[in-house]
Amino acid sequence: MGVGLLEVMISVLIMGIGLLGIAAMQATALKNGQSSLERSQAVIQSYAILDAMRANRDAALAGDYNRALTCAPPGTGALAETDVANWITSLETTLGNSPNTCGSINCDGNGVCTVVVQWDDSRAQGNTGAGSTTESVTTVTQL
Repeated sequence: MGVGLLEVMISVLIMGIGLLGIAAMQATALKNGQSSLERSQAVIQSYAILDAMRANRDAALAGDYNRALTCAPPGTGALAETDVANWITSLETTLGNSPNTCGSINCDGNGVCTVVVQWDDSRAQGNTGAGSTTESVTTVTQL
């Protein structure tokens, strides 16, 4: 009778360890899924500002959209300034309003533009805390 009880206790212990492993895998999958979502949103936001620049190509070639890495929406006024302000606000909405959610735009005179989107990805670091808290996506295209 005691042997049967021991077998049941051991099987419950093994099942408990297995369930803890499944829970850990689920937590990792959720964390990685969130990081993937943010990366996809960064690419979408890059294309959004590039589409706005293509619609206002003359201003983009003149450098009106050029910005160093900025985390606060600039003032509005001209169409290019309004587009950039809306873009930075959209970045903060989709990627989180943190001090690390920033964007930069640089177009040369030949129409080659580089858009950088940066955001806080500290949740993807894991338990070790190693790595950078910021992630970035760089898009280079010809207008």
